[in-house]
Amino acid sequence: MAIAEVTIIPIGTGSTSLSSYVADLQRVLAEQPGITYELTSMSTIIEGDIADVLAAIAVLHETPFANGAQRVSTSVKIDDRRDRASSSKQKLKSVREKLQ
Repeated sequence: MAIAEVTIIPIGTGSTSLSSYVADLQRVLAEQPGITYELTSMSTIIEGDIADVLAAIAVLHETPFANGAQRVSTSVKIDDRRDRASSSKQKLKSVREKLQ
């Protein structure tokens, strides 16, 4: 399973507020098959098969354009572990265990 951290920044919107764009992106994510996701204060974490994750990111990148943005900057970090099952929650659990 791949874990991706995605940040999408619409540029040329005429406003410094991005929350309406973020809300639209979350609605679009809810419709994407084969993934789970979690909104954080600075990005969104998407988990699933790498093909499904990349397909979801492509749809997300296009969404601000459909909502009036003139430019979109998308940053993606992908952790694609193939030696064993992994998830965002499992990664956090592992770190917390080592803190004790």
